[in-house]
Amino acid sequence: MLPKFLFADNSQESPDTIYVVHTQSPRCIFECPLEEDFYDSHIKHWIDPEPKDEMEVQILVNQADEFLDAELENQEDLYDEDEE
Repeated sequence: MLPKFLFADNSQESPDTIYVVHTQSPRCIFECPLEEDFYDSHIKHWIDPEPKDEMEVQILVNQADEFLDAELENQEDLYDEDEE
């Protein structure tokens, strides 16, 4: 089973952009400039039809934001361990 969220980049074509992929219904991809706040600057790309319920969308955005924060912190910790 796939994780609920995946962290992605496309450094060859969009080096200053990161992506959070939501793999469960409603599937979507959040696009965000690397140096900007995810919550305020993301763009949603819907794979499945966009939910009509704005609360459902808001919950999904909050979860993606929390996932991204945790993932970036985890990657920072991993890189710090590699340098030691």
